[in-house]
Amino acid sequence: MSTSETDREAVDTGEEIMVATYRALSKHGYANLTMQAIADEFEKTKAVIHYHYDTKDDLLVAFLDYLLDRFTERLAVGEDADPNDRLDALVDELLLGLGDDEEATRSNHEFHAALLELRSQAPHNDAYRAQLTTNYELLVDMLTAVIDDGIEQGVFHDVDAEQTATLVLATMLGGRVHHITLDHENMAVEVRDALEAQVLRDLRVPERT
Repeated sequence: MSTSETDREAVDTGEEIMVATYRALSKHGYANLTMQAIADEFEKTKAVIHYHYDTKDDLLVAFLDYLLDRFTERLAVGEDADPNDRLDALVDELLLGLGDDEEATRSNHEFHAALLELRSQAPHNDAYRAQLTTNYELLVDMLTAVIDDGIEQGVFHDVDAEQTATLVLATMLGGRVHHITLDHENMAVEVRDALEAQVLRDLRVPERT
């Protein structure tokens, strides 16, 4: 087997482990997640998972990084795109990315509930906290860059871009938590509407006719 084929196989195996982790988290939640539960969603043996990751914590830290990569890939919009469209794409993905049908919505809700359980371990787990901090900082940077571009292009008012990004992200993350933990079916949509009405509308420069 050539070096390129070996590398490709390693990448494919890594992707398969991440998909298996997603499925196991959605099915069992964080509290009941085991390496065996992940292996049950994996076409290869548990030994293959242990070859790549010594512990469940090591695997979950890698999984958090994988989620960040997937998120940025989904939002791979050119920097020359309209800042309004880029901002809306970020906000909608973080608040409303719950699936377009009932089954997908239920599956995503279960997954995000498990992810919230994982987040709750961060105060006691340095590795989780470090990776979640990295994820958070990248999201703030993404939002800040979009707002800075909008200010430069004259489609956003001149504001402190990083402070605005921090406020927007905190609102979105809080909205996700409420959507997952409260018996309120339309919470994410209501938070999105409130964010637009109270923050984003004032950020946008009205179009001149």
